[in-house]
Amino acid sequence: MSERWARALLSSYRLAGAAVYPLIGTYVAWRASKGKEDRTRRRERYGLAGRERPSGPVIWVHAASVGETIAVVPLVQHIVGYGVNVVLTTGTVTSAHVADERLGKGVIHQYVPLDLKPAVSRFLDHWQPDLAIIAESEIWPMTILELGSRRVPQVLVNGRLSDRSFKSWKKRAYLAEALFENLAHVVAQSEADGERFQALGARPVTVSGNLKVDTVPPPADEKALASLQRQIGRRPTWAAVSTHDGEEAVAAEVHTMLRGRHRGLVTIIVPRHPERTDAIAAQFTAMGLNVARRSAGAKVTADTDILLGDTIGEMGLYLRLTEIAFVGRSLTSEGGQNPLEPAMLDTAVLAGRNVQNFREAYQRLIDSGGAKLVRDRDMLAGAVNFLLVNEVARHEMMAAGAATVDQMRGALAITLRALEPFIQPLVVKARLERPGGR
Repeated sequence: MSERWARALLSSYRLAGAAVYPLIGTYVAWRASKGKEDRTRRRERYGLAGRERPSGPVIWVHAASVGETIAVVPLVQHIVGYGVNVVLTTGTVTSAHVADERLGKGVIHQYVPLDLKPAVSRFLDHWQPDLAIIAESEIWPMTILELGSRRVPQVLVNGRLSDRSFKSWKKRAYLAEALFENLAHVVAQSEADGERFQALGARPVTVSGNLKVDTVPPPADEKALASLQRQIGRRPTWAAVSTHDGEEAVAAEVHTMLRGRHRGLVTIIVPRHPERTDAIAAQFTAMGLNVARRSAGAKVTADTDILLGDTIGEMGLYLRLTEIAFVGRSLTSEGGQNPLEPAMLDTAVLAGRNVQNFREAYQRLIDSGGAKLVRDRDMLAGAVNFLLVNEVARHEMMAAGAATVDQMRGALAITLRALEPFIQPLVVKARLERPGGR
């Protein structure tokens, strides 16, 4: 009965998607007006291709946003190295910039089609992928069903199910099983994630570790870095990165609490969503703080309090300006953000207690002494003050974090082994179709 109900529900989803499709333009236009969609490439969201399909096998790799895109970059580079075409889709403007910056013309980038049958079908009709690789927790019912109906193998890599997502799917286990049976393989981040996918009906499941550990540190423009380092000089710094609503104000309050103790303190604040920075800058100014906005090319002067990192793709720059980083979406929001990039760039990592989405990474860093969780603003201020004052403790924490990241590497090799049965036939096919068979 539950299986029949799941099929009926998914059929209803399919019909509802087809019904609202003609009306979805208003929603996409609104997102574009907010800077959440690329105005010049909105057609791609409807499945209309911006490029011709190349000859030979095509692997479709999907990574929703910045973190997922960074995680799959080494994997995509390996696939391209095999001589197989890759179409990489992402869902945000920021992730598209990251893809262009790190992969360039080596792959075809498209914005992911909306999870509505007309858009998905149009996308698949054009690209005709031989394999679909989906990163992390992107479970889009219509896309999964359409790929399944076309018998295109689907592999979920770096798979993760948050506490909230697992509870939600568990309540609808019959629906989860109807979807997950379409997955040819799940490569999960952790043992806990693997057990959750299995509980929801996924088979087979491999545990790899986190692909984000096997990425290279985020790059930085050397001239820009040298210029900012000259402007800051020997002044003490700390950073609050990937912050969400409310956390920027907390960081600014911490700055106000500490600047009397640490003369010339510069606080670097990098919001997760740069489109919010007009309001954030106005809030800081109302607090009596002097703000230098990176997007405006403003210099850090003697009276600058806050360097506001409101640019895209420069996290590597900001993290190289400090040795202390608070990682957001963990104090006033829930789930946490990736602490691995700060750790691999030799920064002492601080975060709030709501880091469920990166539980294993934080646990490893905490156990080694590379990270510390704080309860609230006052505890954050105390931790930053302690690290600014105690150079030995700060450097021990930095070294512990970097060493922990090194110990966690290996997910890419395991993922490639899991993908080998799906990719190798396409490698052979690509070689046979190439002029001269090479």
